Amino acid sequence: MSYVEDFAPGQNVLPARAWLDDDTARVALSGDWSFRLSPSVADAPDDLKDPDTSGWDTLAVPGHWQLSGYGAPAYTNIVYPFPLEPPYVPTENPTGDYVRTVAVPADFAGSRIVLRFEGVDSRFAVWANGSFVGWSSGSRLPSEFDLTSLVTPGSEAQIAVRVHQWSAGSYLEDQDMWWLSGIFREVNLLALRPGAATDVFVHSSYADGVGTLRVDADVAGTVDIPELGLSVPTGASVTALVEPWSAESPRLYDGVLRTDGGEVRLRIGFRTIAIVDGVFTVNGNRVLFNGVNRHEFHPDRGRTLTEQDMLDDVLIMKRAGLNAVRTSHYPPHPHFLSLCDEYGLYVVDECDLETHGFGYEPQPPDLPNPVMDPRWRDDLVTRMQRMIGRDKNHPSIVIWSLGNECGMGENLRAMYDAAKAIDPSRPVHYERDTEAEFVDIYSRMYTDPAGCAEIGADPASYRGLPFILCEYGHAMGNGPGGLLDYREVFEKYPRCQGGFIWEFIDHGLRTTIDGREVYAYGGDFGETIHDGNFVCDGLLFPDRTPSPGMLEFAKVIEPLRIVADGKGVTITSHYEVLDTSHLTFRAVVEVEGEQVSSEVLTVAPIAPGETVSLPLPYDGSQPETWVTVSAELSSAASWADAGHRIAWGQVRLDEPAVAVAAAGSPAEVSAGVQGISFGTVSNARIEVWRAPIDNDVQPGVADAWREEGLHRVQHRIVSAGERDGAWEVITRTAPPALQWGLRSTWRWTAVEGGVQLELNVVPEGQFPKVLPRLGITFEVPKVDRVEWFGTGPNEAYIDTREAAAVGKYASTVADLQTPYVRPQENGHRIDTRWVQLDTLRIDAIGNLFGLTVRDWTTADLETATHTADLKPGAKTHVTLDLAQTGVGTAACGPALPDRDKLHTAPATLTLRFTQ
Repeated sequence: MSYVEDFAPGQNVLPARAWLDDDTARVALSGDWSFRLSPSVADAPDDLKDPDTSGWDTLAVPGHWQLSGYGAPAYTNIVYPFPLEPPYVPTENPTGDYVRTVAVPADFAGSRIVLRFEGVDSRFAVWANGSFVGWSSGSRLPSEFDLTSLVTPGSEAQIAVRVHQWSAGSYLEDQDMWWLSGIFREVNLLALRPGAATDVFVHSSYADGVGTLRVDADVAGTVDIPELGLSVPTGASVTALVEPWSAESPRLYDGVLRTDGGEVRLRIGFRTIAIVDGVFTVNGNRVLFNGVNRHEFHPDRGRTLTEQDMLDDVLIMKRAGLNAVRTSHYPPHPHFLSLCDEYGLYVVDECDLETHGFGYEPQPPDLPNPVMDPRWRDDLVTRMQRMIGRDKNHPSIVIWSLGNECGMGENLRAMYDAAKAIDPSRPVHYERDTEAEFVDIYSRMYTDPAGCAEIGADPASYRGLPFILCEYGHAMGNGPGGLLDYREVFEKYPRCQGGFIWEFIDHGLRTTIDGREVYAYGGDFGETIHDGNFVCDGLLFPDRTPSPGMLEFAKVIEPLRIVADGKGVTITSHYEVLDTSHLTFRAVVEVEGEQVSSEVLTVAPIAPGETVSLPLPYDGSQPETWVTVSAELSSAASWADAGHRIAWGQVRLDEPAVAVAAAGSPAEVSAGVQGISFGTVSNARIEVWRAPIDNDVQPGVADAWREEGLHRVQHRIVSAGERDGAWEVITRTAPPALQWGLRSTWRWTAVEGGVQLELNVVPEGQFPKVLPRLGITFEVPKVDRVEWFGTGPNEAYIDTREAAAVGKYASTVADLQTPYVRPQENGHRIDTRWVQLDTLRIDAIGNLFGLTVRDWTTADLETATHTADLKPGAKTHVTLDLAQTGVGTAACGPALPDRDKLHTAPATLTLRFTQ
């Protein structure tokens, strides 16, 4: 059997060791390599002992060959894109050969010369100067090979690497992402000097102001920490007064391990992880994980990230108030973990493992999941050992994770035992251990808030372990909605300790289709088996622009709750360790959207868990008087400038007046085939359909709506004429072939400067229980800019409105659109008081309306597959909603709560149109 289809993890791979910041001499092998791609293993010439590369291409390392024009990316979520026949893979197995020559420095003499790969997808073999060195798998794990006997310092050496797209290891790496191949992380040639430490394990704990430190190393030496005045031999324990490390206060101490052969720079964070009475704690404090799942992704480079990309990700997380990241579903580049240490993020470090495509605990005649099959045990255990070996010194890592969605099997228990043997200080997580047989954290995915509350209310269930949602709030397309419900559960039950949104970023690959630049998803590269845009389910768009979902999540997880309390506010601190002395509180008063005052508030430091009440002595005699209280950074932090807003809340000071429709005479409107028209408004009609969002499509909600005919309603004018002082038009909106409709009475009266509409909608017949939306839609002459008073500045729906502040806003029509990778309903602004569209102003009289303004129709939006498909038309399309169904997270999560559905019932809306 070829090594490509071997169950083993590798051959001649050196034991796992810590990723070190040391003075080891190295030659970076990033850059151009000679490259040749063969369609199969059999077609790859057996010439790597002495390859002639004169006719080869050139390919940059690190990188993926599919993103450089060799083959094509492919996306699947669960299913494997090849037959399940482990350990065999298709004969058509693209195989890439990389060759380059490296000058081995003369001063490498006397050192152990090691070739280190940080990441290669999927399995690869290495030759040096024509001699076979070994092979390895585990795509997101490092592999090192000893070349000492094969290369000569002061001379050139030829390195050849053969990489296979598919291998036995591919069965273990079914991780809901693009299948991309190649040497995608750095390669270095290292000179490990005699007497230099090559593996180090930092043990640093904290209790009651005192840190305890012991540094173990494979070579004896001395550890110096100048700031603490410490100098201690390796292997010895020492205590000192220290400040602890946490995500909120990531205090690090710089140390140096000196041995006869060199130095290792250490960044030491003192912290203790413990589970106390079913609660996960760091330094004795309960942790609430406000986290996100993070794949490594860039729209042009795939999983090849720069250090700047990694820093961008960390800064985005910190500025949004996130405190945790799960490295789904593999260990990230080690530099990312160093950034988490420095800036403060709790990390769940996950092993490079997912076998979802086999199903959970399959029974004969189905094949066993690899975690059930003893032939895979060595590889799986080795993967766990390699991850912990590399990452063990990062204080940010507070939990190890065995992998993702593999069902249950004895191999997982062996991985758990291996983890505990190396590092008993950290808990181990695995979500598919549904009965908590051996894990230290009980975990689920996508459980609804009620289910979470049930677990929280029964502290003895599941061995009394802490409970987290390793995935929730699926952020696919428009959403996630309903996050506030989760927050309330997490704060009520100590055992319910938060979770991790799925996921951080949309994996849209930037490409060109029919001459248009788009972000591609599954199927765009001609895959026969794919899972469409399920790869685009992040809080960030592919270019790392925050989506409305990210803004909503950031608002929900704010560390301070600033809420209205009569004519004042209460401020509750949900910080873990910080008080509020680093913050400035500011109050801004606005009347009908116009600022009338701004001042800094005097607020004594608020301790974690403490609540204070703050009166707001402002005049509330004017209509729509709003006070926005914000907490901002008083001075710059490492991750944000001074003035960065940490939390905010709004209070309305006036009592809303009862709106009264104005009296008038019958207005002149015309009712035609396309709808009702007057002034610059044309074709006003009832709208019940929205371009389905992903949370409508995936669970079949949109299909059910189509069965009710909601996507193809027709409009009939029942009557039109003067009645009781108004021009009254009665319409009926109904689908063909079905026995239901909406009977709408439109009463139009002339008022000063325009017309007033009193709309009354009544369902008839066997109408559907739920509508996507209920509103009126019409066209106006082309509008470039919109001004409105209501919620903003970003889109908001009934279950995604926490981040929406009442105010006066202005935007271009183009900027009102949210560029979801797959176009769908977007851009809705709930609770609008008035909107100005050039010379046309529309005011709500009584009930507020939801506002949507677009340069295309709902039908255009629904049929588009990418944002580039949407072309502005000659007119601007406006929808004013009485209400709209919420967005939820049902694409991969619980069904939309009944509370957030638009139930079909009589409804009214009164509007004033003036010009």
